[in-house]
Formats: sequence, structure tokens, C-alpha cells
Amino acid sequence: MSTTASIAVLHTSLLFINPDSVINEHLAELTPDAHVLHFVDSDVLAAVVRDGEVSPSSTQRMVHLAQAAEAAGADVIFSACSSVGPAIDVARRLVSVPIVKIDDAMTASAVETADAVGVLATVPTTLPPTRALVEEKARAAGRDITVRERLCEGAFSVLTSGDRDRHDAMVLDGARALATEVDVIVLAQASMARLAPAIAEAVGKPVLSSPRSGAEDAVRVLNGQAG
Repeated sequence: MSTTASIAVLHTSLLFINPDSVINEHLAELTPDAHVLHFVDSDVLAAVVRDGEVSPSSTQRMVHLAQAAEAAGADVIFSACSSVGPAIDVARRLVSVPIVKIDDAMTASAVETADAVGVLATVPTTLPPTRALVEEKARAAGRDITVRERLCEGAFSVLTSGDRDRHDAMVLDGARALATEVDVIVLAQASMARLAPAIAEAVGKPVLSSPRSGAEDAVRVLNGQAG
């Protein structure tokens, strides 16, 4: 790979873009020579939560981020927010740079063998796009599955207020309830990823998270572009 190859990460909040973030760690490990650019609109996630949907305004803002990444010379764009999937679908039609969703690989993996997939979330607006993506991957794989959802209501607000322990307990409780109905659990947000091992141990079912598999997917596409 050329040392000038670059990957642009799109963010919808300031919460997860610090230099020590798990996404940065994965990208640094997987593609140390690539130039990683970060593009953030810090209020998009909050707007999606307020509106209860990905509004035309939020879609336009994400398209602008993708266009800015393209203008900056990115070889691949990596969307780090699961809540804005519909906006990324629009952006894919308007830029020439490939865009990888953070949960593309996770959802594809979930439908490989499971007949019932559980989607666990702490932000309500993340459930519809994640469910839709699971169903899209299932159709592409020719799999007939069922999808169950579980919202850990209020947990994300608890996390942003700084009470990580309470957030974690709420997520674990939600996972235990969901696990009785499904074969595999997907964690709909990157903010939940660090809990995957603890949840898997608690429920005895496979638990998939998006940051690592998403980063691997983005780097695979980046390598394909460079090749």
C-alpha cells in the first residue's frame, strides 16, 4: 500500500473521537501506514435522537461530511455511527469513494448461521437501521431469519452523564432478556463493544460488536483500492 493511502472516518458525536478511541486503535494496528482523517458533525447523533429519525437535514449533513472526505482525497470512507445508516445509503450514491458502514461486516456475520438474530441498543434510533441492515444481509445471503430487538432505555444518557457502571448493568440486563429469544446478539452501537465479552459470558450466546470487524472491512476495501 502506498503511504499516501487514506481512510476518512465520519463521526456524529464528539464522544468517541479521542486519540485513544477503539476505532483509532484498530485502524493503527490494521493499516499503520495509512493516513487516517476524521470528519465530525458533533450534533448529528443528538439531532437524530431528538427527531426520532434520520431527518432530511441529518441526511444532508452526513452527505456533506462524505463529500468533504472525498474532497480531502480519502480512498475509503468509514462511517462510524450505526444510527445514520439511511443517510449513508444516500451518500453512497453521491460520492465516488467507497463508503463502509461500521456494522456492515458484523451484520453479515450474524446472519451466516443464526436463525434468530437479536439487536441490542441503547439509542432507540439505532434499532431500525440496524434491523434493516441485518435483514438486507440475510436477503443477500439467501437466509430466512427472524430479528428480535431490545432497547436498554435510558442507558445511553446514563453513559454520557458519566455513570459507566450503571450503563453497563442496564446493558447486561437487556442482553439477558434478549438472549432467551435469539441465537446471536449484535451490539448496535460501538459504545457497547467493550461489553461484548462480559455479555457473552453472562448469556452463553455469541455476541458480535462492530468496531473491530468494521475496521477490518474498511481496511480490506482500502487495500482493494490501493491494489
